[in-house]
Amino acid sequence: MTFKDLAKWNTRVSILYAVGVWSMVGSYAYYRYHGYFDENTVKKEEEETTVPVNPREKVYETAHTKTIIVYKEDFVPYSTRIYNFIKSFSGEPGTGDK
Repeated sequence: MTFKDLAKWNTRVSILYAVGVWSMVGSYAYYRYHGYFDENTVKKEEEETTVPVNPREKVYETAHTKTIIVYKEDFVPYSTRIYNFIKSFSGEPGTGDK
C-alpha cells in the first residue's frame, strides 16, 4: 500500500464517521423537537421489595433486573487490594535497606 492509498482510506473512514455522528445528532434533535423523546414522560414503577430493610443493603431495581448490594464491615474492595499490591513494587522507601 502506498501513502496515497492510506490517505484515501483515511478520508473515506473520516467521511463515514462524520455521517454517522451527524445522523445521531440529527435524529436526537428531530425526536427531541417533535416530542417523541421526552424525559418527563418516563414513569418509574415503584414496587415494594420483599427483602428486609437492612442499613448495609442497597437494592437497585430496573424493569428487567434486580440488584442487591450488601456492604460488609471492614471489607476492602478488590480494586484497592490490587492497587496496593502493585504500589508495593513502586520502590517507595522502606525499612529493608539496613
